[in-house]
Amino acid sequence: MSFLRILVLAPALLLAAPACGQNDSEPQTGDALQKRAPESVGEIKLSFAPVAKRVGPAVVNVNSTRVVNQRVSMLDFFFGEGAQPRGRQRLAQSLGSGVIVRQDGVIVTNYHVVKGAQELTVSLPDRREFDAEVLLADERTDLAVLKIDTGEEILPTLDFSMSSNLEVGDLVMAVGNPFGVGQTVTQGIVSALARTDVGLTDYSFFIQTDAAINPGNSGGALVDLNGDLVGVNTAIFSRSGGSNGIGFAIPSELVQRVVESALEDGKIVRPWLGARLQTVTPDLAAALDLSRPQGVLVSEIYQGGPADEAGLEQGDVITSVDGSEVYDEQGVRFLLATRRIGEDAAFNVIRDGGTREIGFRAEAAPEKPAKDERVVESASPLQGLKVANLSPAYADELGLDPLDEGVIVIDVARGSAADYFGFRPGDRLISLGDSRVESTRNLDRMLQRLEGAKSWPITIERGDRQISRTFRL
Repeated sequence: MSFLRILVLAPALLLAAPACGQNDSEPQTGDALQKRAPESVGEIKLSFAPVAKRVGPAVVNVNSTRVVNQRVSMLDFFFGEGAQPRGRQRLAQSLGSGVIVRQDGVIVTNYHVVKGAQELTVSLPDRREFDAEVLLADERTDLAVLKIDTGEEILPTLDFSMSSNLEVGDLVMAVGNPFGVGQTVTQGIVSALARTDVGLTDYSFFIQTDAAINPGNSGGALVDLNGDLVGVNTAIFSRSGGSNGIGFAIPSELVQRVVESALEDGKIVRPWLGARLQTVTPDLAAALDLSRPQGVLVSEIYQGGPADEAGLEQGDVITSVDGSEVYDEQGVRFLLATRRIGEDAAFNVIRDGGTREIGFRAEAAPEKPAKDERVVESASPLQGLKVANLSPAYADELGLDPLDEGVIVIDVARGSAADYFGFRPGDRLISLGDSRVESTRNLDRMLQRLEGAKSWPITIERGDRQISRTFRL
């Protein structure tokens, strides 16, 4: 079984579905409707229609057009015009949804709904169409923010409700455009919260629901019974491609932060912790003399970073952030990503058998050292590499551990020596000969010193592996 972005192919159409949004109002607490189970047959027969009527006008279709490469038949090789078969290009359309989050036409949807689009249009429920501008597209959260110009018209919007107020078993509704059939409302419950192990984005902390979500629902609104937005539907867990009652939504707190960033300067600056974390397993809990596996272990501290300044120490176990329990690094990353730079957070930690609260100030990752991008031109196995220095900010931008240091490969020239020897973008250069590669300038000096060498011992880091090879020219 696998996780699927909820897109569906149809004749000449790539169908992606609805997405959700936020408006100018403050997040709602969700207390307007008291939570209780129905107590009579009459209450069970109560309708969801009032909620659907409130939500529907704010859910729109997002239509994108992109150029895709088409596979070529080998018949074209023998009977076509050229000596070699050439890839053909065609226009493909995808159909998704979004939610109006501001009255002046700001809309939020999934990144994968608009990825690579040459043209974007938004269709309102009354069938009017408008060209859409992308204010921000963030692959790492799978969210995108769009803007349409409707003049002075005031559009209907959805309010945000804090997903942290949700409980397992709460009733929710999904609004989207499954299979491109048109706006569709389904209902279910919150099946689970804080799903971090599904691997869909860099900030996994998903709401799981059994409300039917099918191909074409990407970006769809997940709302509570107040009709307020609690999440953006993004993926399903399915073997067949259809709904199995296991769908995932991006929590509203992260959606709101991305929309705010789009409206401020169109750029996301995320806080960083400045520490390495490790999930507390049963074996590790026993070694740490904990009563049960809980929280995440601080295994390394970046000197002068936010964790260091806050007073976190190596060996601390973080059990919660602002009252939300955490069980792995993904949970901490998500909760920090919902904070603005300069905002405060509170960590509950276990240290020396006792518990304490530590205040934390959200800071941007430092951009030093400078990237200092360089292309290796000297005769060596590295010839053709484009390399750069890693700073915490650049490492985070690349989706790497912000504590990683040294030199990263960002491009490999086709046909170069480095290409021949199998180097790839994302490789981190660890050592050349018996010397550690510390910076691009340091790498240049090392290459000059080894000029004319026939044997080149090189160690790189690729993913979680270190690879050492001796190359010969």
